[in-house]
Amino acid sequence: MRTPRAVLVSAVIAAATVTTAALVPATATAAEDPYTSQKITWGDCAFKPATGAKPAQCAEITVPRDWADPAAGVDLEVSISRAAATGDRQGAILVNPGGPGGQGTSLAGQLAGLEPTVNAQYDFIGMDPRGTGREGSSDKGLLCQVPTGRLPDTALDARDRSAASIAAHQATPRAIAEACQSDALTPYITTWQTTHDMDLIRTLLGEQQLNYLGYSYGTWLGAKYASMFPDHAGKIVLDSSVNFEGRLQADFEAFPEVDQRQFDDVYVPWLSRQFPDQLGKTPEAVKQKYEQVRAYYAAKGMSPDNFDHIFVGNGSKLQWLLGALVFTQGAAALDGTAPAQPKDLAADLDAESRTAFGVPTADLTVAKVLAATPDYAPVGGTRYAVACGDQPTRSAAWYKNLSDRQGPVDPLYGWSYGLSEPCGFWSPAPRHEPAPQHELPDLPASVASHVLVVQGEFDPQTGYEQGRAGARAAGVPLISVDDAPFHGEYAINGNPCVDGLVNTFLTKNSRPASTTCPGVPLPGEDEVHPVAGPVDHHSGGIATEVRDSLSHLRQTVQDLIRNLNSGR
Repeated sequence: MRTPRAVLVSAVIAAATVTTAALVPATATAAEDPYTSQKITWGDCAFKPATGAKPAQCAEITVPRDWADPAAGVDLEVSISRAAATGDRQGAILVNPGGPGGQGTSLAGQLAGLEPTVNAQYDFIGMDPRGTGREGSSDKGLLCQVPTGRLPDTALDARDRSAASIAAHQATPRAIAEACQSDALTPYITTWQTTHDMDLIRTLLGEQQLNYLGYSYGTWLGAKYASMFPDHAGKIVLDSSVNFEGRLQADFEAFPEVDQRQFDDVYVPWLSRQFPDQLGKTPEAVKQKYEQVRAYYAAKGMSPDNFDHIFVGNGSKLQWLLGALVFTQGAAALDGTAPAQPKDLAADLDAESRTAFGVPTADLTVAKVLAATPDYAPVGGTRYAVACGDQPTRSAAWYKNLSDRQGPVDPLYGWSYGLSEPCGFWSPAPRHEPAPQHELPDLPASVASHVLVVQGEFDPQTGYEQGRAGARAAGVPLISVDDAPFHGEYAINGNPCVDGLVNTFLTKNSRPASTTCPGVPLPGEDEVHPVAGPVDHHSGGIATEVRDSLSHLRQTVQDLIRNLNSGR
């Protein structure tokens, strides 16, 4: 299930045609291989570039369905993009927004626009990984056609622990797993396969080494590429990292804990500062109001699970604003008062209301919020094909027990996550199909010497402890960002400490030692309010909210990364 904003964004797809432009030669040894001998034909991209992004060109390359047996099966097409270097070119940086299942062709031009000093030296290369289709076109890739008759038709509340409620909750992940596994393409949508696609891209670009920047699941993908192709891995930046030396699924299993921590320690106190008269002047009062508004929306027909999920994966400024709109609108209707409009947030709230609900805040009503509540639709299968196929999965009974344990301590998402995980119903692959996982080796020391991890303290989607564990296990430096509550740090928060350290690493080949950067103020605020947590640098933060000509582009990229890695 997705938030109203995610549903609206995913519904806006523009079709276009790729046209021929220039050619980039493959390597000299490519003539013997039908894949490495192909030429890249750059042309127009199907997507509309975001305001502030650098111009990019796109192309399609052919990859084998199965790199373990390239001659078997029908080939696949993978879309790539290029925002060409504007100065003395030093190489190429492949970028990935995460997911699994995130299309990344538009990200190349966006990051090039946000970091022009890096783009002066490097081509930014985007990729729509296998299974994700082609960004901006009608090709949405692997879709799991879930029969609607298999899905519950009543409002769900995972706090209800009756047998009937648990069975109703588990009906959806079971149907998703069965629908995804029934697609013949699913066994070939794995990190192991995608890393081979990435190395083919490197070959076709004529690069000896491929530099890399990945967010969220993109850190797992980048680390595994570097592990499998160490001689071809250049500088690697892993931002908002999973524990790339551990189990990928463990990151999803930690969602309830890190979501609750951010909600309790950062988001609710922010709400109490921004909306004190309507939601409460203390975090405790805001949480009491939350329960009242949750019950109010339930009485109006919104699934309590759907209400909670608006605040799950709350990793971008725009998602914070969306949650505030839904919360304050319900509180206003419940109390018979007008929604509060903090002066410094009024314009941003109005813009988000127009995007998510189609009306300005002055015209927003509970009825319009309810009308935007998502319905079931075809489910993107790449997230599940990778998350459930890279490594062995837990059973549905294990996930139900996880829900029993997490719910009492992390109620925001703890009750529902363990009941909603399709990996619990994922069947092992038959012997005649590829194994459910391929070897995904640990990062060798030869590669660890040019890897850098960046992690925010209160990231609600890839918890700080995940990135720290991966960095420690691999022996690589970690840039910790104190008091940071969003998902994705480099280039998209306007944090001069983070951006400066990463840019120096990329452009001057000078990797920093492990260090802590101060955070930046939260939306509508001009100072950082320190919060006790796993970093506790007590720096006081950067004194003013970052507002510049690229703020809109930063928000666009941050929201893209948040939506792709929401965990649902």
